Amino acid sequence: MSVVEDFLTHQEEQEIIEAIRIAEKNTSGEIRVHIENHNNGNSETRALEVFHYLKMDNTKLQNAILIYVAVKDKCFAIYGDKGINDVVSNDFWDATKNIIVHQFKLGNFKQGLIDGILSAGKQLEAHFPWHHHDEDELPNEISKG
Repeated sequence: MSVVEDFLTHQEEQEIIEAIRIAEKNTSGEIRVHIENHNNGNSETRALEVFHYLKMDNTKLQNAILIYVAVKDKCFAIYGDKGINDVVSNDFWDATKNIIVHQFKLGNFKQGLIDGILSAGKQLEAHFPWHHHDEDELPNEISKG
């Protein structure tokens, strides 16, 4: 198995997918997780590439978030679409990043992702509350590269 395949067990992946479902329950925002081995030198640049590759920039309100993890490089990035960045403060992602970093440093990768996802969902809820006409625009499964 590859490092990416060993990063999370099947059960852990299912728990993360459930966290995405819970986080999106009260917001029109969309959250995805992408895991791969290397970031090609820059996590933020690679997260943006993956964001576009996964067509996350096609949501109606431009309110999608990608949590990107490069396993072998031991780094991650959070990328939020234009609709989010237009309405939030510059330190909007700091709380979510800090939550993830705390758990990652302890070796709790699943919990770091779950806590980060739930934090992002709560923050999105304030700016992009769920409405009856909202639909889940993106799949919740974890993508891998």
